[in-house]
Amino acid sequence: MVMKQNEILRLSQDYDINQAVEVLARAFKNDSLYKYLIPEEEKRHKILPYFFKFRIRYVMLYGETYATSPRMEGLAIWIPYKNINISSWRVLKCGGVSLFLKAGKDVMGRLSNLEEYASQIHKKHADFPHWHLSPIAVDPTFQGKGFARTLLNNMLERIDKEKVPCFLETQSENNVSIYKRYGFKVVEEGKIPNTNIIHWAMMRDAIE
Repeated sequence: MVMKQNEILRLSQDYDINQAVEVLARAFKNDSLYKYLIPEEEKRHKILPYFFKFRIRYVMLYGETYATSPRMEGLAIWIPYKNINISSWRVLKCGGVSLFLKAGKDVMGRLSNLEEYASQIHKKHADFPHWHLSPIAVDPTFQGKGFARTLLNNMLERIDKEKVPCFLETQSENNVSIYKRYGFKVVEEGKIPNTNIIHWAMMRDAIE
């Protein structure tokens, strides 16, 4: 089931998430971050759906997920500040055991390395009420057609009315320039430990 909010659709908790999972897996299958987490291509294609199923389950309970339409051209996942920290109970509730079993110790170790690094930066720059965009994606078939812009503009308009900032992370220099057009500023740039992957943390200030 989807609930319409202006031009985009919010996915509700009783929605079949498989289509959304497939869109995210296709969008990130060649992403540098997921290549680091799961270096083997065949294994990555098998495991990514489990990553994103966990993510969407979590956000269904503790955040908000939006799609451009029932066709799922694009998706944006937003988490409020109060629910950014994932407790052990929440991990279990959202299928974390299944993810661990499917991904394996090595992949989960690299994920832990990433999350520890990212969470430190996040807390350093945004330890106050805000929205976290994590992630936004467009199905490769529909990229370059303005779907990401639709998702961003809709939520940012609401966030401006709420007068709160928002935070995001990216490992793409091209994305940095795109997000700057929407008012985001780089607050920290660095390398993920034990990798050559550059990690940008970006913040968009609240509208006064």
